Amino acid sequence: MLGEKFYRIMADFVKIQNPLNQRDISVAGGGDKSHNIFEKIIGLENLFLAWREFKIGKKQKPDIQKFEFNLEENILQLHQELQDRTYQHASYSAFYITDPKLRHIHKACVRDRILQHAVFRVLYPIFDKTFIFDSYSCRLDKGTHRAVRRLKKFANALSRNNYLNIFVLKCDVKKFFYSVSHKILLGLIQGKVKDERLNWLVKKIIDSFETAPGVGLPIGNVTSQLFANIYLNRLDGFIKHKLRARHYLRYCDDFTILSIKQADLLKQVKLIGQFLSAELKLKLHPAKIIIKKYSQGIDFLGYVVRPHCTTLRTKTRSRIFRNVCKDNLPSYLGVLRHCDGYQIEKKIKTKTSL
Repeated sequence: MLGEKFYRIMADFVKIQNPLNQRDISVAGGGDKSHNIFEKIIGLENLFLAWREFKIGKKQKPDIQKFEFNLEENILQLHQELQDRTYQHASYSAFYITDPKLRHIHKACVRDRILQHAVFRVLYPIFDKTFIFDSYSCRLDKGTHRAVRRLKKFANALSRNNYLNIFVLKCDVKKFFYSVSHKILLGLIQGKVKDERLNWLVKKIIDSFETAPGVGLPIGNVTSQLFANIYLNRLDGFIKHKLRARHYLRYCDDFTILSIKQADLLKQVKLIGQFLSAELKLKLHPAKIIIKKYSQGIDFLGYVVRPHCTTLRTKTRSRIFRNVCKDNLPSYLGVLRHCDGYQIEKKIKTKTSL
């Protein structure tokens, strides 16, 4: 009976800490001979683990409860469709959020999002080890605060603790997620992982969304974050190895380069624009190419890094004062602890105690 199989699977899956065994991975250029990545992704253990991770914080949502009501049948059916390669990605529902910038989010149905989590769980450790150290978006032990601290460390080292005047190039890729080429992205993944069945599955996910024929990634997919890093890893390699920029870091499609010579940054931004256009079919946002002195402050990821302090961006500070309440106070205090925010902390504590 399905019930007995379900509870046996669940008993096994609870014991699993990590379904990924690196020795079973077939990677281009590696010594492994097996082709088990697809099987690991669609395996029942991995699908149930993906479900458990996916539902955290969402248990009260109607679509989650509906899926969970027939969890056994739904997971087994998804597994079988993947095994038979009859799986089809459903359409997305779209809505807008402000975070603080207005963003158009596309949300997949529950079973498609579970599959995306299952894909992410297996592919992330394969690709993550190929990324440069100073890529900070959607990676374990990285994030915005580490990126800001690293930028501060770069600036102090290059300026010899503010003895030398240095310059900062700050750039942003124009409409990055909506401009990603499916063909190029698939080529990058296929160049790393030699598993034809996996490539079929990844293509299903990538082709499930378009802003134009063969272009675009939905911001709402967990796989989109991994695909973004895979795509922009080409840019990282170009800047680090071809341009030999030592003081470079990237967070998603925002990146900075520090240099003693302003002229070097002007040359680099031109070469970066040419590389993005020719190799990745992307463009730099012309209004967000900024070269300035470090002494003027580096506005990056909600903070402004200065020679003698790190402060909150003015818009971030205003948003905190506008939205802070007793319920979200701990979160905002956490943001302030990563900068010189003592005076702001006193003010918001006074406001929430009134």
